[in-house]
Amino acid sequence: MLSTNNGHDRKPLLWFLAFSVAATFTVGLATLLSGALDPSPGMPASPPAALPDVAVTPTPPPVPTATPGPENPADTAAPDRPLLMANGRRQPLRVKVPPAARGRYAVAPGVAQPPRSRKKGKVIRYIVEVERGLPFDVAEFADEVHRILNDPRGWGFRFKRVSRGPVKIRVSLSSPAMTDRRCLPMQTVGVLSCWNGGRAVINAMRWNSGTEGYGRDVASYREYVINHEVGHGLGHGHVSCPGPGRRAPVMLQQTKSLYGCRPNPWPFPRAGAPARDDTARRNASR
Repeated sequence: MLSTNNGHDRKPLLWFLAFSVAATFTVGLATLLSGALDPSPGMPASPPAALPDVAVTPTPPPVPTATPGPENPADTAAPDRPLLMANGRRQPLRVKVPPAARGRYAVAPGVAQPPRSRKKGKVIRYIVEVERGLPFDVAEFADEVHRILNDPRGWGFRFKRVSRGPVKIRVSLSSPAMTDRRCLPMQTVGVLSCWNGGRAVINAMRWNSGTEGYGRDVASYREYVINHEVGHGLGHGHVSCPGPGRRAPVMLQQTKSLYGCRPNPWPFPRAGAPARDDTARRNASR
């Protein structure tokens, strides 16, 4: 005969079944997780997901910025010295003249004929020379002397420059020391020029800087000193100032003083005087 169980007998059974199901689920889950996290040596591990490629552009070093400069490299050179003007004339640039140079002359080469416009007057042959070591170009000095001597306001002769042969006049640009030696027994004391022994000795210091009487007009003083010293070679002596405010005769010693006269570099300031010694002498004594 079968016996029948009541409600109290079923409760322990239900708790047992619930516990078994929970334990089975827990063990299965642990096994699954263990296989995923710690694969066995026989099973290759799944490679980790690759990271996306990222292109890294290196940052270039900073490029220095240059200050814009002149388009022409020559513009970077020192600016030219401003042109000096005096009495409406462009003046020569000043240079540094040494007190002494090499003591030997360089002769201007070639021949320079009198201007074709000068058709009258005696031809006078002359030589130009510059002491070696002076800061003056021989050819430039020779050209300037030739222009001065053949100017219509000059002595009225036709001057022909040569480099050799017999000559009446030598025009010699000389250092102060050389001037003092060439001018003996006259005392030029390093500041004056002279005529001596067939040579117009031009003091390079004066040629460069002029005199107080001519002020900034060095170009006119150069004309004066050439005409004055060559005038001695043509037979003219020193004269006096004819009166205060009058134009100075070219044979006045204008380098020393104007003695109340106005500076004048020319034998015949009014161009076109005849080429006669007596006329030149009268003009020099005015």
